[in-house]
Amino acid sequence: MNPSGGVRPSPRTLEVESLASFDRLVAAGAVAMHGWHAQSLDLRGRTAALESLDVEGAIFLGCTFDPGVEDGLRRRGALIFPKLEGVPFDPYRARLYTPQELYAGLDHSPYEELPDALVYQWSIRPGQRHRLDATLASALHDHAIGDALDELVRSDAGAGPTVVGVMGGHNAQRGTPEFAQAAALGRVLAGSGRMVATGGGPGAMEAANLGAYLSRVPELDFQAVLASLGAVPGFRPSVSAWARAAAAVVDLFPDGTPSLGIPTWFYGHEPPNYFATHIAKYFANAVREAILLEVCNGGILFLPGAAGTVQEMFQDACENYYSAREAVTPMVLVGSRYWQQEYPAWPMLQRLAAGRPMEDRIFLVDTVEEALAVIGG
Repeated sequence: MNPSGGVRPSPRTLEVESLASFDRLVAAGAVAMHGWHAQSLDLRGRTAALESLDVEGAIFLGCTFDPGVEDGLRRRGALIFPKLEGVPFDPYRARLYTPQELYAGLDHSPYEELPDALVYQWSIRPGQRHRLDATLASALHDHAIGDALDELVRSDAGAGPTVVGVMGGHNAQRGTPEFAQAAALGRVLAGSGRMVATGGGPGAMEAANLGAYLSRVPELDFQAVLASLGAVPGFRPSVSAWARAAAAVVDLFPDGTPSLGIPTWFYGHEPPNYFATHIAKYFANAVREAILLEVCNGGILFLPGAAGTVQEMFQDACENYYSAREAVTPMVLVGSRYWQQEYPAWPMLQRLAAGRPMEDRIFLVDTVEEALAVIGG
């Protein structure tokens, strides 16, 4: 959905993602729906309009119609993907998630009863990943999320915001220096006009999204928030308490800077953080990992982390290794001691990069200021 009204044209298709968009097109004199993709629209009451249009070649994804309308649309050449019963999410959704949507009901219900948790519980039912209806719903959902994410990071002119990734472990606790460092990094990046993207989870990911969200508030307020969040250090033992503390901050500062989180229900035991304003949550983790790296056109900063962070680092390194020089994006490892001694990824990365176009695009730094400098701050 584009910001101006929910209709995004392309050379072959027209995605109609809101009822208002459909009504505007009809009012403007549209006569044929060839190439239209109508997503999750309640078209009850629009039967007369549908009957006046040539619907051959139109695709309706999870739409609702007046009784008897669907059969007529099919006979006239439309393709209709029906709603899928028993699925606790919309496989045809036309937008990314917000934290308020995933945590709907947080003020009066435990996390286990909220939409994010219910979708995860659905995804791990015995045999679910071998059921055709479940795998179809998941695949359709991830396609829709990918489409919505593409619209966020790319404008119609082909150039979107500069997106810088911040990768790091989920174990960084609120109230610790590690959390504060990640938050400061997100704050500086967003303050420089970049969009911050993370894996969307807790720990360093939450911190970076938090820093980005509060990039426009005074430093004194920012430090006060960091201190207050320390009262609930992590999402264990209570996701509910952890998320409510974050929601209270968002309520206090409702106009935060946008940032992106790309989590996955594959790791559903790690809840999404509340500070990413745009959440592209996937079922397929392999797809999610690839897209997370792909959208970071301004480079990636790697904070201390374990297996997941190391995986992302060398997946990014592999892409840079085989890329042409103009396509290589910066890789910045933050924490000299950590990446040389505790998890010695830096020596291997140097060896891998030697003689390749990426050689002068990898960096090892210790401070937020150094990290910003090497990516062009």
